[in-house]
Amino acid sequence: MQKDIKLINHLKEIRQSRSELTQESLANRVDCTRQTIIALEQNKYNPSLILALRIAKELNVSVNDIFEIEIIETK
Repeated sequence: MQKDIKLINHLKEIRQSRSELTQESLANRVDCTRQTIIALEQNKYNPSLILALRIAKELNVSVNDIFEIEIIETK
């Protein structure tokens, strides 16, 4: 049996819950581009550990609150 790992993130929901925080402002605060934030929110990019930690610190949540790992068992 094989296991696939899928990263699920809640970045968009958490960011949008803070009405003043745009993709651009979050990107500036964590020293990345707006395109990186867009890719993260669309599950097209997995962040480095450093970026994940910066985002979590900026949002005042844990990394686990933003990013989850789902393990899918396949045959």
